[in-house]
Amino acid sequence: MKKQMSRRAWLTSTAAWTAAGWTCRMSRGIEPIERTGVAKFKFSLAGYSYRTLLQGNPPKLTLHDFVRDCAAFGLEGTELTSYYFPDQVTPEYLYDLRRLCFRLGLDVSGTAVRNDFGLPPGPERDRWINHVKQWVDYSVMLGAPVIRIFAGNVPRGSSAQEAHRRMVEGFEECCDYAGKHGVHLALENHGGPTATVEGLLALVRDVKSPWFGVNLDTGNFRSDDIYGDLAKAAPYAINVQVKVVITGPDGKKQPADFRRLAEILRHAGYRGYIVLEYEEAGDPRTECPRYLDQIREAFS
Repeated sequence: MKKQMSRRAWLTSTAAWTAAGWTCRMSRGIEPIERTGVAKFKFSLAGYSYRTLLQGNPPKLTLHDFVRDCAAFGLEGTELTSYYFPDQVTPEYLYDLRRLCFRLGLDVSGTAVRNDFGLPPGPERDRWINHVKQWVDYSVMLGAPVIRIFAGNVPRGSSAQEAHRRMVEGFEECCDYAGKHGVHLALENHGGPTATVEGLLALVRDVKSPWFGVNLDTGNFRSDDIYGDLAKAAPYAINVQVKVVITGPDGKKQPADFRRLAEILRHAGYRGYIVLEYEEAGDPRTECPRYLDQIREAFS
């Protein structure tokens, strides 16, 4: 009969194996996200969907109005895109938004910034890195667990390999800061080196941080097998933005297959927010609730 391992010995052994596995994982860059249980979906709306209403001087709506619409649409969350915040963001403003979200029963599912980490060393690159770090601080005040970021582009005079290295270095520096504040950074498939699933995953797999993952945008690949590419990236997703159309390499748009997207994410075991990012020409206040109903039905 085999001798039973004591509870203390088992815990010690488990801790050692966990530490060893963690060290191995950290040395290789991130692996597909480890998840427990069946897929689970919550629903949110990106502030970018209201861009025509949140811009202007004065804008037609404020972020507070957007948050109230998210609650009226029966959502669990709201994604607060950085572009529509005041030029001078104060803690008082952030805490007031957070208070409103809490009282309306909404999570701040995430925030979103623009940045370019492909730039060579210099003031412009430093500005973008500091911008992301600043939004880490803002995200903490908002209670947002994740920030959507970009990779950037390969600048003139640089090779793709040089830009790749700089992007990875930028991600790792910002992830180190974000992780100390409990915030994830999610890289979107958004043109440049991330325009293809191969380019996206080449970056993701080189970043050594447990605070990094993919912001999977369902409308940004332009390949002959868009759904196949989304399936390859889905295991790395920590946030998902759903568009209502997909666009092939010929530039022609067609309605997104929400059920097929749901199946891809179920297969990946994704557990988290499905964020509608509406980019079409209709009035977002009437179109978004209509599409949200379709998405919820497809993902149910």
